Amino acid sequence: MSPIPDDLTTVKDDMIAFIEGHGMRRFHGYVDYEEVQCVMWEMGGNPDGWKDFVELAKAASAPFLTMHSWTLERKELDELIERLGNSEFTEGDDVEDARWLRAHAGKVGYLQLGWAYQGSMFLCEISTEWYDRYQRLLDVSDEFGGIAMDEPDQDEEN
Repeated sequence: MSPIPDDLTTVKDDMIAFIEGHGMRRFHGYVDYEEVQCVMWEMGGNPDGWKDFVELAKAASAPFLTMHSWTLERKELDELIERLGNSEFTEGDDVEDARWLRAHAGKVGYLQLGWAYQGSMFLCEISTEWYDRYQRLLDVSDEFGGIAMDEPDQDEEN
C-alpha cells in the first residue's frame, strides 16, 4: 500500500498551513518543467518530505512558493473515456482503466510546490497512483487521437 493517500486534499490543506506557518506566501501557479530549468526534489519514500522542501525554501530566503493542485473533474474523465472508446488503436483495458477512475472524480491527485533560486526552479511533486494512471491514459489518447489514417497527406495534395 502506498504511503501517499488516495486523495491529496488533506495534504494540500497541510501544505497551506505549513507554508503560512513559516511566514511564507503562496503563488498559485504551475511550473512546466519542460519550459524552464528545474531541479526535482526527491522525497525518498517519505510522504512528509515536502515539509523539508518548504523548510529549505525558507532557509534559502525564498519570498514565496508556487503551488498548484489538480483535481479530477468528471467532465475531463468522460471526454477521455470517449476518446479512448472511439480510437481503434486503444486496448480494451485502457477504456476499463479510465472507467475505473470514475471512483476518483472530485479528488485531488497531484500537487506541485516550487521556488526559484539562482535561475532554476526547485520543484516538489506529489501524485497519487490513480493520477499516474490517468496521465498514462491521456498520453495514450493523445498519441492515437492525432493519427489520421484516411486523410491524404498535405504533400500528396499538391
